[in-house]
Amino acid sequence: MRLQGPGFFWNLAAGFRLALPDGQKHVRALSQSAVNSTTTMAEEAKKLAAYAAVDNHVQNNQVVGVGSGSTIVYAVDRLAERVRQEKLNIACVPTSFQARQLILQHGLTLSDLDRHPELDVAIDGADEVDTDLTLIKGGGGCLTQEKIVAGCAKHFVVIADYRKDSDALGQQWKKGVPIEVIPMAYVPVSRMIAKRFGGEANLRMAVSKAGPVVTDNSNFILDWKFDSARNWKEVNTAIKMIPGVVETGLFVGMAERVYFGMEDGSVKLRDPPVN
Repeated sequence: MRLQGPGFFWNLAAGFRLALPDGQKHVRALSQSAVNSTTTMAEEAKKLAAYAAVDNHVQNNQVVGVGSGSTIVYAVDRLAERVRQEKLNIACVPTSFQARQLILQHGLTLSDLDRHPELDVAIDGADEVDTDLTLIKGGGGCLTQEKIVAGCAKHFVVIADYRKDSDALGQQWKKGVPIEVIPMAYVPVSRMIAKRFGGEANLRMAVSKAGPVVTDNSNFILDWKFDSARNWKEVNTAIKMIPGVVETGLFVGMAERVYFGMEDGSVKLRDPPVN
């Protein structure tokens, strides 16, 4: 986005100022306001998608899989609200430590796959969704448990904001496909992925601690930055066959419906294409 006026030119996307006019402070304030507005719009879009999914797919006497990430916070808010208002009998199975804490903080009934190996519905977010409803997940590092819970659900529903909507994977999400690996195998797995599929698979490093990101399963994450579109079903299967790979962030043929919260306040639905 560009803001222009007498004597100045500001590029929000690049994050730099091409000129430093007398009105510099005004420009800086303008840019921050635009960024804040975009952030607020995205958060509202997440909330819209989450509320729609919970309202349309959660019923009394169900076991619900609870995903991870920033969008799922709104889904748990709405779920707790409905449980209180409608006196629903709902059990929740988390996909991560974060999801578990959300469930407990909202006073919802916590369960697990030992007690409920079959779920009625699982609701989760995504880092990117293509036109076939193939997902990239795992930006938060919870992909393995997310995929297990989604696989145990009769219905898997995805919630996202408009920024996650793509014609093809890699169009919006530039960080690559997350791949959970056994720690001792991260170097050979990284080399093999690059050799067989191109691109590069880099070890994800932590931000607030020294060393790599460690998953809830005590494993490492590789982020594979691929260089072209693929047959994702075949690629997913092939990567999972590499010794040391625990799971990939490619969710192929799993999502039943995606709810996108849009910039204009609407919610867009996407179902799998009819073959």
